[in-house]
Formats: sequence, structure tokens, C-alpha cells
Amino acid sequence: MALPRRRFLTSTAAGGALAAVATTELLTAMTRPAGAASPPGDVVGKISVGYQGWFACPGDGAPIGGWWHWSRDRFQPPSPANTTIVSWPDLRELDRRYPTAYPNLGNGAPAELFSSYDQQTVDTHFRWMREHNCDTAALQRFNPMGDEGPTRDAMAAKVRAAAERFGRKYYIMYDVTSWTNFQTEIKTDWSTKMSAHTSSPAYARQNGRPVVCVWGFGFNDPGRPFPPAPCLDVVNWFKAQGCYVIGGVPTYWREGINDSRPGFLDVYHAFNMISPWMVGRTGTLDGLDWFYTNVNRPDQADCDARGIDYQPCVMPGDLSAGHRRHGDFYWRHLYNMIRLGAQGLYVSMFDEFNEGNQIAKTSETQASTPAGAGIRALDEDGTFCSSDYYLRITADGGRMLKGQLPLTPVRPTPPVAGGGPGPQPGTNLARGRPTAESGHVQHYGSGNIVDGNPDSYWESPNHAFPQWVQVDLGAGTAVGRLVLRLPPSPAWGARTQTLAVRGSTDGNSFGTLSASAPRRFDPAAGNTVTVTFPATPTRYVRLEFTGNTGWPAGQLSELEVYPS
Repeated sequence: MALPRRRFLTSTAAGGALAAVATTELLTAMTRPAGAASPPGDVVGKISVGYQGWFACPGDGAPIGGWWHWSRDRFQPPSPANTTIVSWPDLRELDRRYPTAYPNLGNGAPAELFSSYDQQTVDTHFRWMREHNCDTAALQRFNPMGDEGPTRDAMAAKVRAAAERFGRKYYIMYDVTSWTNFQTEIKTDWSTKMSAHTSSPAYARQNGRPVVCVWGFGFNDPGRPFPPAPCLDVVNWFKAQGCYVIGGVPTYWREGINDSRPGFLDVYHAFNMISPWMVGRTGTLDGLDWFYTNVNRPDQADCDARGIDYQPCVMPGDLSAGHRRHGDFYWRHLYNMIRLGAQGLYVSMFDEFNEGNQIAKTSETQASTPAGAGIRALDEDGTFCSSDYYLRITADGGRMLKGQLPLTPVRPTPPVAGGGPGPQPGTNLARGRPTAESGHVQHYGSGNIVDGNPDSYWESPNHAFPQWVQVDLGAGTAVGRLVLRLPPSPAWGARTQTLAVRGSTDGNSFGTLSASAPRRFDPAAGNTVTVTFPATPTRYVRLEFTGNTGWPAGQLSELEVYPS
């Protein structure tokens, strides 16, 4: 069984050896005239998604047998002690399910999983792709010469049928991980089996040629110890067969450092399209911005200078590691690569529940996740997200790529669409959310206003009005009520603070939710003030203070924000 890619890859800290690399070649490439970019096709100008299709269950008819890719020991049912997954799929639209040894879901229902070998599963996935504008699926194909070969062959046929049925494109994406004899066997596999799929109207073409991808050349890890010569031979062989060849390459392919072996530049430059891997490289917005400036921009310049199409990997983030920030991480990655001018985007991945970076429908809360199993649901940071949320973000990202939405760093996709459950009126949307401020004294920072501790508080610099403090709700939400608190201690005497409530969807342009007015905080009323206003879509809620009769500063213990 091929191991997940992440097991071979070690995250490289931003910077690292990159700063030590000579920049002469890079600067030369950036100043050369750009080559002609390929016209739009089935990968250029399109959203491609990596499709594993590698889950099997006992009784599904798959030749490989057992719990393929669900369990470490595939002949034993998956359980918290025998698992390879870190996220839980939403199975509500699947007809056939398979019971596991996991505890029941939080709602008491049995913990069941799906099989990719069931045609209805593949059809459902490709229907989701159609509904969310995923243009092209890259069907992963690991070494098919061993025991998984017959199952892989069958999956190719199932994917072809689904792509034809739902009007999607697909192509074969070979992964050479641990494939010792790939140089000869990949040619045999293509010639005798996979090339037959190019007769399908659903098989992806670019520049009039069938698309094939080879993932893994040049990676500096034990799973891919190959020298450059056989790799270059394979690339040139596919091109001689009339194929448009994509290279799934290391992040630092251009420099030959960190995750890339040196001496592979000729191999990389032989590809028609270059798609560098990014999974595991960063989990923060700052990290994405660093890669945009220091890696992706010079990558794009190098490809432009040589007439190579650039298809960077974009990722929703590892749900199990808390990277997602309820969609902000994914949107930042999409935005950065689209403003870069990339020729296409490769989403990693569609159904990768093993590594937690899937966009397929996923459990929303612990009610639809095995109880006590330690698996994070989409609401892991306190924001409810519908199970299709990351598919909807993908759809909006695709529209932005194609110019159907304006280029914007502000995520337009709400966590809940079409009247879904969403936040309830009694939910404090501000609790634990990021804050900002005009300033504070001593240790009385803005984080105190969302910590749930009534005795901690924010205090602005003294004798210097106006001052402000704000909270980022994480997504645009129709809010209509605030509760403002000061510490309930009798030592906090009554005071009146003059303040206005402002709201913004992008953090830059603020409108007035409630005009500046005196607000009376009185210990007899719990030192609490409630402010209501008409329901307004708002992400950033800001309080602007211009006066305080009890102390020459803005003061606040808790800012509670409630949906209308």
C-alpha cells in the first residue's frame, strides 16, 4: 500500500536554506521576455482537484479486499486504535455505508464509512464537483504492478464513467512513491491500459493533447531516491506519445534545496506544466504570504521565461492541526495564487481524509463525529460550517480565477449558505475570537474582552481620546445585538462611557451600526449595557470611545456579539 505523501515530507520552515541560494539565475529568468502562455484548456484556466479514490471496505467487491486506506491493518475494522484518518466524512448523501469499530457518533448513530469502489460514491463525488465548479479531477495512480493494481484499474473505469455522466474532465496522475521500476513499468502501464482512457470525451486535454501528470520526481526523501536521468527519460517519453505532461514537483524545485534534490532542473524544465507541492509547508496566513513573495512569485517568473505553465497547489489546510481558520486559510491561498497570475490551480485534495486536507463534505460538529475519538469537525474553532463549506469556497475561488468574481482578499463565502443552521441567537460570536485595539496600558490588552473572564478587562491609553477596540468574528454574519460589560465588582463605581458601534465586512471600511451616545454602566445593573440595532452583515465589530466619566480611558471587560 502506498503511504500518504506527508509521511515522506518534512515541513520546511519559511526561509531556511533559501536565503543562502545564489540569485543570479533567478534574476536572469525574471528579466527575460515571457514565453507565450498556453490558452485555456482543461487544466489552464481551470480548477483541478486531486482525487484519491482509494478507500475500500469489506464486502464492496474491491479486489484488494479489507479496509484499504481506512485502517493501518486493513484486515481489521477501523477504530481509534487502528486508523489512518484524521477527519470524518459526511455520508448523508451516500446509499451504501459500512459499519466500523469506532464509537457511535455524538448523536448516537453508528459510525460508518464509505467505499470509493461503489460507483454511487464516485458519482456523488463527481456530482459535487459539478455543483461546485471543480473542472478537472486528477486521478491518483500509485504503482499498479502490485496487489492494488486491479483495484486501481477498476477505479479508473469508475472515475471515467462518473466524469462522463457529470460533465467533468479527468486525467491520470501517476505517483512514483516507492515505485522502484517506474522507468519501464510506467510506460507499459500507460501503453497497455491508461492510454485507452484518452478516447473518452471526458479525458482532459490541453493544447489539443491528452494530459498526464507524474508526481514525485526530484523529492529529497527515501521514497523517491531516483537520479535525474530516468526521470527525464519518462517525461520525454510521454511527450513523444503526444501528451501534455504536468510535473508534481517539490516546493523548492527551482533552487534544488530543502525538499528537492539538486541536479533536477533539466527534469523540471522538461514538463509542460509545473505544479509544486505545498501540503505540510505552512499552516498560517503569514506563511502563505511568505511563500507567495519568496517562492511562488519567482516560480511564476521562471515558468514564464521558459513558456511553462504554472499550476500551484492550493490547500484548505489541515483540519486536524487547526489550520483552516473556518475558510480564511484556504481563501488566502486561492487569492494569493490568482493575483500571482497562475495558469491554473491544483487543489490538494478532494477526498484526502487521511491527512485532513479534504474539501469533500465533512462532519460539521461532534454530533456527526465518533464520540471521544479526538477527530475534529468543521466547527473546531467555534464557528459552525456547513459540510459543503470547502466545496463552496472552491466554487468561489474558481469564479475568481476565471474573472467571474472580482479579485478580493476578503472571503466572500459564508460558513453557512441557504438558510442552514448557522449561529443561533443565543450564541456569543465574539467569544475567543481575534481582537485589535488602538492601544492599551500595562497588561490590560484587548484579548481580555473575549476571554469570558468578567474580572479581566481592556483599558486604553489614558488621557487620549478617541480610542477603539474591535473583534473579528471570522465571517460576515447578520448581527443585531451587543452586550458590553465592565467588571461586576462593587469597586467599579457607576460611570458613563460615550461610544459608537462600527461594523465592517473587510476590516478597512467601517459603517455605523449604532451612533455615538452615552452608555451608562451601573453596578446595580451588573455593569452591563445592551446595544441593539437593525440586523447588519458584519465581520469586524469596533467600539469607538470618546469619553468616560469614571476614568480617562476606554474600558471594557467583555464584548459579546449576538446574531440577529
